[in-house]
Amino acid sequence: MITQAPILYAADCDPQLILERTVAIIGYGSQGSAHAQNLRDSGVRVIVGARNLQSASARGAAEAGFEVLPLAQAAREADLVMLLTPDEAHAATYEALAAEVDLRGKALAFAHGFAVHFGQIIPPAGVDVIMIAPKGVGPAVRQMYERGSGVAGLIAVAQDATGLARDLALSYAWAMGHGRVGIIETTFGEECETDLFSEQAIIVGGLVELLLAGYHTLVDAGYKPESAYFECVHEAKLICDQIYERGFAGMFAKISNTAEYGAQVAGKRIIDEHVRAEMRRVLAEIQDATFAHRWEAEARADMPNLLARRAEYASDPVEEVGGRLRALFADAGGNAGSGADAGTDAHAHAGSDADVSASAHTGANQKEGANG
Repeated sequence: MITQAPILYAADCDPQLILERTVAIIGYGSQGSAHAQNLRDSGVRVIVGARNLQSASARGAAEAGFEVLPLAQAAREADLVMLLTPDEAHAATYEALAAEVDLRGKALAFAHGFAVHFGQIIPPAGVDVIMIAPKGVGPAVRQMYERGSGVAGLIAVAQDATGLARDLALSYAWAMGHGRVGIIETTFGEECETDLFSEQAIIVGGLVELLLAGYHTLVDAGYKPESAYFECVHEAKLICDQIYERGFAGMFAKISNTAEYGAQVAGKRIIDEHVRAEMRRVLAEIQDATFAHRWEAEARADMPNLLARRAEYASDPVEEVGGRLRALFADAGGNAGSGADAGTDAHAHAGSDADVSASAHTGANQKEGANG
C-alpha cells in the first residue's frame, strides 16, 4: 500500500533552533551561496569555510559580506556544518575536517544523501546527521526566497544524537524558505536513490538523449536543422512548463487533439517494455551501489569518460544551431515562449566549489552547479 507523505509548513517548524546556532557553509557554489544568503536573511549567523581563502568562491563569499575562514576553523566555530561541495569531494572534505575538529555535539548537514548513504562518510556517534535538500537549482532557491516564496524541500535524519535532529532539520528548512511552499520528510537512501534515478533515466540522461535522437532523426531525413531544433528541443520546455503548472491531464487539455492523439499512438512505441526494463536495470545499479562505485572510480581517475562525453555533447551540431537561435531570441528581447520560472531540480542540492574540490578534478568542475 502506498502511503501519502505529509507536507509540513512553516507552522510546523521551530525557528529558534536554527536562530540560536552558527552555521558553517562548506562549498560556496551555486547551492552554497543560496543557502548562505537565505539563512542570513532569515536571521541566522552564517560563516563560510574555504580551503583556499584566495579562491574565486572564497572571494565571492567575502564580497557578499560573509566571514570566510579556513575549513577547520569554520567547523570549530559552527554548531551546524553544512557540506555543499560536489559529491566527489565530500569524503575528502569531511576527512580533512574530522582530522582536525571534534564534531561531537555538532550537527553535520547535507543537501544530498549520496556520501552518507553509500558509506563514503561515516560520522562518529554524538553527531546529529541531517539532510535539507532544496528541490530547485541554487539560483531558483535564492530567487524564490527573495520573492517572498520559496521552493519545496526535503528533510531527513540519518543520526539523532541529541534528540533534536528532526526539529533542527525543520528549523533549517524554515530558514531556507521551504516552509513557505512545503517540506517533505524522507530518508537519506530514498532521496539519494530517487534523485540519481531521475537524473540518469529521466530529467538529464533520458531527456537529453531523447531530444538529440529526435533532432537528428529529422535532420537525417532532410529537414532543416532550425525546424528540427524548434520542434524537438525548443518546444520541450513549453510542454514541460505545462506539466509543471497543470499536470499531465492539464497539459493534454491545452494541446491540440491531433497532438494528443499522436502522442497516444506513438508515445508507448518509443517508451516500450525494453526501455522500462533498462530503467529497472539503471535503478538496480543505483540500489546495489554499482553506480556509486563506478562514479568513485571515474572521479579517482580524473573523470576521463565524463570529460570526453561532455566534449561530444558540446561538439554536436545541435549546439551551433541552438546557440544561433537562442541568440536571435535574446536580440529580440525575449526567449520565444518561455513559461514558468526556473524551479527545476537537476541535482540542485550540489554546490560547485572548486575551492574545496580535490585539485585533480578542477577541469570537471569549472561550471557553476557542477555535480550533476
